[in-house]
Amino acid sequence: MYISGESLVVILLAGLIAGWLAGKIVAGGGFGLIGDIAVGIVGAFIGSWLLLRLGIHIGSGFVNTIIVAMIGAVVLLLIIRLLSGAFPQRRWGLPWRRRWRL
Repeated sequence: MYISGESLVVILLAGLIAGWLAGKIVAGGGFGLIGDIAVGIVGAFIGSWLLLRLGIHIGSGFVNTIIVAMIGAVVLLLIIRLLSGAFPQRRWGLPWRRRWRL
C-alpha cells in the first residue's frame, strides 16, 4: 500500500482535529499535539469499524472523515476512562459543598 505525502498530511490533520474534539467532549481538554493525533487516528479505525457494524454510512469527504474519527475517538476515550476509573470530577459542585478561595 502506497500513501502519498498529501494523503499522510490529510490523515494526520483529520486525526489531530478529531482527537482534539474528542478530548474536549470527553475530558474537557486536549492531550497535546501527538496525543490528539494518536487518539484521532485510532479513533478513525474504531469509528469506521463501529459504524460499519451498525450499518451507518455518513458519506465521504474530509468533514465526514473527521466526524467518523471523532465518534471513534470519543468511544475510545470513554472505554479508557471506564477501565481506568479516571472520570474527571464535576466542575460544578453542589451549593453546600462549595469551597471558597480567597
